[in-house]
Amino acid sequence: MQPHHDGSALYVSTQQPALGELLFVRLRVPTAYGPVDRVSVRSNPNREPRFSPAARMHSADGWDWFQAEVQVENPVHGYRFLLVGADGSRRWLNATGLHEIETLDAEDFKLVAHEPAPAWAAEQVMYQVFPDRFARSGAADAHATPDWAIPAAWDDPVDVSPAARSHQFYGGDIDGVTEHLDHLSRLGVTLLYLTPFFPAASNHRYDSASFDEVDPLLGGNEALIRLVEAAHARGIRVIGDLTSNHSGDQHEWFLAAQAGGTEREFYYFAPDGSYESWLGVPSLPKLNWKNRELRRRFIDGPDSVVGRWLQPPFNLDGWRIDVANMTGRLGSEDLNAEVRQTIRRTMLEVNPDTILLGESTNDAASDFQGDAWHGAMTYPNFTRPLWSWLSEPGSPAAGGIGFAEGVIPTYTGRQFHAAHTRFTGGFPWRVRLATMNALDTHDTPRFRTSALPGVVPTAVGLSVTLPGIPVIFAGDEFGLIGVDGEHSRTPIPWDRVGEPDVSPTLSLYESLIGLRRAHPVLSTGGLRWLHVSDDVLVFVRESADESVLVCASRAGFDVELEPGAVVGEPLPLVELAETSVPGEPILAETAPQLRLAAAGAVFAAWRLPGVAVPAFG
Repeated sequence: MQPHHDGSALYVSTQQPALGELLFVRLRVPTAYGPVDRVSVRSNPNREPRFSPAARMHSADGWDWFQAEVQVENPVHGYRFLLVGADGSRRWLNATGLHEIETLDAEDFKLVAHEPAPAWAAEQVMYQVFPDRFARSGAADAHATPDWAIPAAWDDPVDVSPAARSHQFYGGDIDGVTEHLDHLSRLGVTLLYLTPFFPAASNHRYDSASFDEVDPLLGGNEALIRLVEAAHARGIRVIGDLTSNHSGDQHEWFLAAQAGGTEREFYYFAPDGSYESWLGVPSLPKLNWKNRELRRRFIDGPDSVVGRWLQPPFNLDGWRIDVANMTGRLGSEDLNAEVRQTIRRTMLEVNPDTILLGESTNDAASDFQGDAWHGAMTYPNFTRPLWSWLSEPGSPAAGGIGFAEGVIPTYTGRQFHAAHTRFTGGFPWRVRLATMNALDTHDTPRFRTSALPGVVPTAVGLSVTLPGIPVIFAGDEFGLIGVDGEHSRTPIPWDRVGEPDVSPTLSLYESLIGLRRAHPVLSTGGLRWLHVSDDVLVFVRESADESVLVCASRAGFDVELEPGAVVGEPLPLVELAETSVPGEPILAETAPQLRLAAAGAVFAAWRLPGVAVPAFG
C-alpha cells in the first residue's frame, strides 16, 4: 500500500472552498511504508511555491494521518505532498500517484473556489436519448416526413451508407420519450440527456436551423414542456444539447449572413464567399465568438438561447455543449474560456441549480478546471482505457471514440489503471465527480460489439463505482451493438422487453444502478486502489459513513490483498457474472487477510464500515 490523498471529504475539510479560505488537507500513510521523518504540503499560489508543514494527527488500523493548513489563494489552487523518510528519501504525491522525482504543476491536487456544480450533480445516473431513434408516440404518424428525409420503418436496419447516415428518418419524437419514462424510472435513471431537439435538416439535428423552437417533427415546444414536467414528477432531471461551435447552414442566422445581413459577422467568411466550418463540413458553419451580438443572442443573459430554455415554461436542468473543445478556437484565436464562462454566468443568473457539461473527447483537463464546465463528456479518462482492457484484441472502432487509426489497442489491467490515472489526474476532484463515465454514446460504436466474453457486468460495474456520472446510451440495456456512431443509433426494440436475451441485461443494469444509488459513497467518496494486475482490479470507495470494496475482472484470478488494506467484515452487495463462473466464492477468505478469487470475468462489491478519523482542526 502507498500513501494516499484525494479530494473527498475524508481528506479535504471544505468541499466548496472560498477564495482566501483557510482549510485542512490530510495525507494517509500506511505504517508499512516505512518511517516518515516529515511531511509538508507544497502549494503554488501565484505560480510561486510555498511549503506548509503537516503534523501527524492520528494513528489507527495501520495508518498514520498527517494534516496541514492551506490557504486557497487562487481560484484554482494546486498542491502536492512531499514525504521525507527517516532514511532521507524524498517522494512526491500528486493526483497521478507517488513519484521519486519532482512533478508537474498540472498534475497537482486542486482546490477550486469557482462556483460549484449543483449539489445533486455527482449523484446522477444519466440516460442519453437520440430522439429520432428512441420511440414514436401515437402522434408521430401525424408529423409530415421532411424533404430531406429517407423514411424508415421502426424495425428497418440502420443504413450506414453515406447518403443515408444523416437522413434516414425513423420519426421518434419527444412524446415517445415521455411515454417511456417509466422504463427510465425502473432502471433508476435520474438525469435524462436529450441530443438536439431544434429544427434541422438531419436526423441528428446538430445542424440546427433555429434555436428558438423545438422541431415540430418532435412535437414542438409543448412536447418538451410535457416531457420535463413528467420527468420532474418522477425525480428525473432533463438537460439539452447545444452546438456552440457551429450552427446549421439552414440556420436563420446563416441564411441572413449569406444575404448580407449583420449576422455575417457571426461566422467566418472569406472574400470569395467561402466560410469556415466544423472539420470542413459545409452544413456546419463555424460561429465567430468575437461578435458581441452573437454573444447577446446565444449565450449572454436571461433572454439568450442558453438562458431561455432553463426558464419556465421549459425548465431544463442544464446543458451539454457539443464540440466544446473547438468552440471559440480558430488559428491564433482562443475565446474558449470567455464563451464557457459566459454560458455559466448566464446559467447562474437564470437558475444556479443547473449543470453544464462540455464535450471534449481527448485530453480535456486544461479546459476543465472548474471555471465553467462542471464535468466533461470525454473518452480518454474512462471510455478508451476500459475498451482497451475489455475488448477483443485488434478490434476496429470507427467514429468519434477517437482511437488512433480506428483500432482498439490491447491493454492489461495495469495499463487501464495507468491511463485512467494519467487522464483523470489533471482534473480537480469535484470536476471529476461530475464527468461522464460512458461505455459508449451516440458518437461511438456500442461497447458490447467488440467486448470480450462475459465482461459486460465488469464494464457497467466500473461505470457506476468509479468517480463520475455513469451513462447509459439508450439501448445498451437491451444489449444493442453497433460498429460506429451512426450504426449505434438503432431504434429501441421495445417489443423485445421480456425476451430471454434481453431480460438479463435489463436486470443487470437495474441491479448496478441500484447499487450506485443505494450507496452515496459511490458518488462522492474517496477512491483508493488496492490491487492492479493484468486481469483484475480491486479498489475501495471510502467515506466516514461507509465504504464499498469493488472487484472487477476480465478473466480468472486469485489475489490476496495486503494486510490492513481494509478494515471490517465485508458484507456482500452484488456478485455478477454474465456467464457461469464455477468455483469458490469470490470472497474466498477474510482472515488473516482478504483473498479474492474467481474462475472468470466477474464484478462484485461488498460493504465495509466507514473510515474512523478525528474531526478536522
